[in-house]
Amino acid sequence: MGWFRKDGTDSGSVASDTDVHPLQQVSDLERALADRQALIRMCLYALDRARSGGVVERLEEGLAAIGVQALRPDGERFDPARHEAGGAVPTEDPALDGIVAETEVTGFADHDRLLRAPIVTVYAKKNP
Repeated sequence: MGWFRKDGTDSGSVASDTDVHPLQQVSDLERALADRQALIRMCLYALDRARSGGVVERLEEGLAAIGVQALRPDGERFDPARHEAGGAVPTEDPALDGIVAETEVTGFADHDRLLRAPIVTVYAKKNP
């Protein structure tokens, strides 16, 4: 039983605006996370269709501010677990074999979780 106020009401029985049931907090968090994912998907959709470099840059900056990074692995070693091969460029330089030559479609990661693998062109050793 709570303390009685001067007006005779039990202060323990009056819920404040900050009193929220734990189950409500969980559903609010789940809803917020689901909304975040939906907004990220919408931004990626918009990025894929943007014709303006400035719009792409602004969307990428906004996503980066919440932990979603654009992935352009040019110059990195091709990793089939993180990259999707879209094509190959022949090379005579053995040091370039298996290196990403260019990113065809930008990938994205939400912190450490891969959202979309970048589609890349990979250097491949030219057979003599």
